[in-house]
Amino acid sequence: MTDGQKQSVGLDASGDSGTDRGDATTRPRRSRLVAVLGHPVVVRTLGAVAAGLLLFASFPPRTCWYLAPVGLALLTLVVRGPGRLRGGFGYGLLAGLAFFVPLLPWTGIYVGAVPWLALSAACAVYVGLFGMLARLVGALPGWPLWVAAVWTLTEWGRSSFPFGGFPWGRVAFGQADGWYLPLAMIAGAPGVSFAVALTATLLAALVIRLRCAMPLIPRHALGRGRLGIITVATLVVIIPSTGVILRAALPAPDDGDRPITVAAIQGSVPRLGLDFNAQRRAVLDNHVRRTEELARAVAAGQATQPDVVIWPENSSDIDPLRNTDAAAEITAASRDIRAPILVGAVLINADDTTTNSVLVWDGTQVGERHDKKIIQPFGEYLPFRGFFRHFSQYADRAGYFVPGHGDGVVHVRPARGGAPVAIGVATCYEVAFDRAFEDALRAGAQLLTVPTNNATFGKSEMTFQQLAMSRIRAVEHGRALVVSATTGVSAIITADGAVQQQTAQFVPAALEATLPLRDTTTLATWWGPLPERLLCMVAAAIVVIAAIRRRTSPSTHPASEGAIGGRVRVEPHAKSSR
Repeated sequence: MTDGQKQSVGLDASGDSGTDRGDATTRPRRSRLVAVLGHPVVVRTLGAVAAGLLLFASFPPRTCWYLAPVGLALLTLVVRGPGRLRGGFGYGLLAGLAFFVPLLPWTGIYVGAVPWLALSAACAVYVGLFGMLARLVGALPGWPLWVAAVWTLTEWGRSSFPFGGFPWGRVAFGQADGWYLPLAMIAGAPGVSFAVALTATLLAALVIRLRCAMPLIPRHALGRGRLGIITVATLVVIIPSTGVILRAALPAPDDGDRPITVAAIQGSVPRLGLDFNAQRRAVLDNHVRRTEELARAVAAGQATQPDVVIWPENSSDIDPLRNTDAAAEITAASRDIRAPILVGAVLINADDTTTNSVLVWDGTQVGERHDKKIIQPFGEYLPFRGFFRHFSQYADRAGYFVPGHGDGVVHVRPARGGAPVAIGVATCYEVAFDRAFEDALRAGAQLLTVPTNNATFGKSEMTFQQLAMSRIRAVEHGRALVVSATTGVSAIITADGAVQQQTAQFVPAALEATLPLRDTTTLATWWGPLPERLLCMVAAAIVVIAAIRRRTSPSTHPASEGAIGGRVRVEPHAKSSR
């Protein structure tokens, strides 16, 4: 027996040979697993999903607003780099699905998963477009600015098309508790989104520069790189810090021309779901009852006499202009509280269509009204009803509402006297759209209100997401804002975006607050949609330039360095002459 054979026998006898064989078989498996997980496609895929989840986690009811720039920075690193544009679209689409699928489950609570997933997929397409365009413009000098502008462009697209758009999930709407909130008074919700996106792209640029500043880089090149790192890092800090500094410029809660006392009534509903309005009389009775309770408290000196009372959307799904019983109930409630009531009512038109309206009901008199102008597709009306009927049994349960017209303002004479008050109204879904309150402010709105009905969305995050939108709008236009909801959350929001009072969900409640009327104009109100339009035009122009450049010089792509799943390349440097 040779020495080798003896050694082999000795190993077998000690039992170590079996272990060696096991290591020999597991090592290749581990190596293969590491190779798979380290593959650029897998890394980018996991990065895209993580980016979408971070964006979702930045939205209410969580207060993790700071995760939005982190998520967008990660997404930028994922999509930026060499390769085909469809790859950028695919990674963006994955991030969009990871963002919208957990953000929008309330849309399918009572109608099933198909509408929820279809809507999520449609919204994710726009994040896919961002990924594609970010990869395109990411090769240009100054790319962090252009990529942030592209984010603004795709958010505008999603907020506009199709069927009037769906702005839900705008990055700005997750920033009500964050440092960026005061920027809303400068450039509105689009400006907040752009600031978050620019912070994110600069953060991505910083990561790339830090990754490139490795010992492999020659010292003279590293010295030049340090200045770039410091510059980008400074910009990353400056943008959100600007919001913190601007907070001091926000109006104090009681700053204004003259105060009025406002009451918001939350009557609640008999049951949640699509059939909540099957007991329409009970819903109306609930709001009348809670108003009369407040009236008794006022008579007993336990509450302040309100100048105006605000009921939520759908507080009277019985048309009070046609039904004398409903009209009598509302009239009695208005007399008892001795104040005009803004009544959310469904009105039936002569052609059997309906309008979702807010009526000023003052005693026996019905004054001005706001007919909801931005109505919800697939809820208040169904586009292509015959087509979509094939996909859902709930298709025919969509309403036949038609949009109203006007400026979104109703005038109310305060119960305790004084000049009429101009109240800007954005009913429920309308608050997500910039143009709703823009029209109202141009018409002189001194106070804002969002009457809403969330009974059809159950116990979900939807109401908190909508409350955050209302906080953004209050800061954007420098106005106190009252949210009146059938089932909650109702809230009093001051002009600095703070929630002064709010109710619990699914219980009858009443809120009262003395709020200032304001006539001053913020820069966001004065500019209106101009900043967003300029950013979109810049983004469109840059996309065209980048497309031409890519077509004429397909081989040049400086974005290949530092992207996730890519490699850091070190260009050869000539020796410096002394």
